[in-house]
Amino acid sequence: MSVGKIFKFHNDLDTDQIIASQYLLLPTIDEMKEHAFESLEPEFPAKVKPGDFVVGGENFGCGSSREQAPGVLKALGVQAVVAKSFARIFYRNAINIGLPVIVCRELPDAVKTGDEMEVSLTDGIAVANGKSYSCTRLPAYMQQILSQGGLIASLNKEAR
Repeated sequence: MSVGKIFKFHNDLDTDQIIASQYLLLPTIDEMKEHAFESLEPEFPAKVKPGDFVVGGENFGCGSSREQAPGVLKALGVQAVVAKSFARIFYRNAINIGLPVIVCRELPDAVKTGDEMEVSLTDGIAVANGKSYSCTRLPAYMQQILSQGGLIASLNKEAR
């Protein structure tokens, strides 16, 4: 994985704060992504670049079970979401669509928006501000699922 910029958010970040419910009526994820984090960081879609990271605290992605929440982050090119912990449904939806979600207990308190970070899914290490942090080490099969675009895409490839 490559180096990317961090966009840091708070504990208990709700899926409605990632993508508000009124935008779920838009026909495509590409149209929805322009409204990501609108209530917290209106400039996020313009500032985030492919390969950047979203970092959160505890219980990232709580709230509604909308697959569009990780979907808009992936569509904007977010490389991975790193947080102290995740709401189970957000975690599962992210894996389903192919967005890496990494638990890293210490890193979120040590970084801020604008810092640069690098994450190794294979080694379970994140490096930011010259310091290494131990994170979830994703097993090879999980990395394969993510590299194929998520669980659904992976299953579709196996079915052929």
